[in-house]
Amino acid sequence: TFHSKYCNNMKKYILLLTTMGLMTSCFDLDQYPHDKLSSETFWKTETHAHQGMMSVYNQMKRENAFGTYFRRDGLGDIAWDDSSMSPVNLGTYTDRSNVIQNIWKELYEGVARANIVLQNVDNVDMSEELKTQYKGEARFMRALYYFHLLDYYGGVPLYDETTIVSNEYMTMKKPRSTAEETRKFILDDLDAAVNALPVHWQQSEYGRATRGAAVALRGKVKLYNKDYVSAAADFEEIVKDPQNRGYGYQLYPDYAKLFTPEGDTSSEMIFAIQNMSGTGTEYGMPFSLYLGSRSSYGSGWNNCIPTDLLVDMYENRDGTKFNWEDHFPGFTTDKALQESIFKAELNNGIVSTYPAQKDKIRAIYENRDPRLEQTIITPYAQYYGCNGTTPKMMEFVLASGTNENNGYIRNNRGWYDYLWRKFVPEGDMNGMISNREHTPINYPLIRYADVLLMLAECYNEQPGKQDDAVALINQVRQRPSTNMPALNSGKPWLEAHTKDEIFERIVQERAIELACEGQRFSDLRRWGLGEKKLNFMYDDILGKDRYKRVFEIRDYLWPIPAVEFERNSELGQQNPGW
Repeated sequence: TFHSKYCNNMKKYILLLTTMGLMTSCFDLDQYPHDKLSSETFWKTETHAHQGMMSVYNQMKRENAFGTYFRRDGLGDIAWDDSSMSPVNLGTYTDRSNVIQNIWKELYEGVARANIVLQNVDNVDMSEELKTQYKGEARFMRALYYFHLLDYYGGVPLYDETTIVSNEYMTMKKPRSTAEETRKFILDDLDAAVNALPVHWQQSEYGRATRGAAVALRGKVKLYNKDYVSAAADFEEIVKDPQNRGYGYQLYPDYAKLFTPEGDTSSEMIFAIQNMSGTGTEYGMPFSLYLGSRSSYGSGWNNCIPTDLLVDMYENRDGTKFNWEDHFPGFTTDKALQESIFKAELNNGIVSTYPAQKDKIRAIYENRDPRLEQTIITPYAQYYGCNGTTPKMMEFVLASGTNENNGYIRNNRGWYDYLWRKFVPEGDMNGMISNREHTPINYPLIRYADVLLMLAECYNEQPGKQDDAVALINQVRQRPSTNMPALNSGKPWLEAHTKDEIFERIVQERAIELACEGQRFSDLRRWGLGEKKLNFMYDDILGKDRYKRVFEIRDYLWPIPAVEFERNSELGQQNPGW
């Protein structure tokens, strides 16, 4: 909770600040001896300021802040998460559920760390210019944490740098601010950040927040509030760079490689969590653990899995909508037919009989939007995985008893699910990975394709700008490695002219372009599509029902954790329906 984590641990943060920095290949963090730390020795030098700022970034790596943000797609329609997110999916969660409490307190902990920097940076012996820059950086990060609190919970109590926790922790009982007040606070922080942050950092500091990140996040905050004209102005600064600031953002030509170390420092990344791994330097994210299967490095759990709803969203290569009925009449209603089409048979752990339609199955998947095969492991495809930690080529065979020892992908739960390829390590990444909980691939929170699609959304909401919206969508569709047919390029199935038609394209394009990037649940809620899109039966590839996704009107906002009301009698009203 906010009080238990923010208040009781704040003194520890001050003493342990330097050991909590973001240790990546891009940040150089010097360790300060524990026995020499004290309030008299810290916050004196620029090195201290740097270490304190790294502590703010470090909080992003916490599981319930952004450390497993990819699993938030498991709350939407494009993925399913069967672990801590399950109560939300099933509609059984309450204001005491762990996920509700943990996301609240870990985001507030990020706020707390940002406030520490703002409270102390003026005491540091460095130029006023650098102090202003650090303050802008801390305010960007505080805005990021508060924005996600606003997104999930609505208006929240606002604690800024004027709150000195060591003096006030027993009386920190502010009421909830309104959503409008919370949003204004966030935008004020981002205005300050935009004016203080550099367009680029030197290479040794790559990954720190930039002016472009602050402008893009400011636009996103406005977009979520349906302030389309003002949001568009921010996104246009990124896309058009009218002041010639030299942002240089552009789409990376290879979608698949964008989510590997090759794409970590690409010009598409506007703001990303920096990750690394290696013996003694494990500081990545648990992609292999939560997204990978038993046949991924270190043996993953595949808690978060893509749904068949997502897979079926990917168009055919000619841009027509995909439908299994076009290939196997009766497919959608005859579940026995689905099993007969896909299932293989094993003998002593080795495939004895592939499905008769195997070649047709592969052709069906391969004749789709290339992002499908670049994002998801589909049946009878190859995946360069691991048997334990030993690299080995694997085949995704749908049969009972598959095992990585025999070169087959082994689903951890034994179901017949699709599996993620995006972000999941291949082999041992040529020795780069040493721990399944620390995959060294940077994780984008804001990237250029996202900005293009958000700007397209803003244009589509303004009269007469529909063609401009389509042009931006087409940029994303025609990334060189994707090269899908442009909308409005002549074929009737590619036509999109009205506001509603273009909106449907944006909904589709954001789902597949940003799959596994944690955006979908928030998108569906801000569009008011929760009831329409988030009430469904999740079934696996063979058509076997597994879980029922439930969404009610109350779920547009999560409840404020009950323990917060018990600690703070001034907090105010609970969210509607809770």
